[in-house]
Amino acid sequence: MRFHIENMTCGGCARSVTKAVEGVDPKARVDADPVTKTVTVESSASTDAISRALADAGYPASAA
Repeated sequence: MRFHIENMTCGGCARSVTKAVEGVDPKARVDADPVTKTVTVESSASTDAISRALADAGYPASAA
């Protein structure tokens, strides 16, 4: 799954996004790129669960 996160602007944001996803699925593969403001996630968790976790962490996401 791929998300666009408008307010992910730095490496610290990318780490926070990664931690939020790993909180739902510790085995998830996460590639967070603050330059393009996109996150690619490989996970067995649902898109809704990942999206909720990102929003709860302060990084609302839209489909990319």
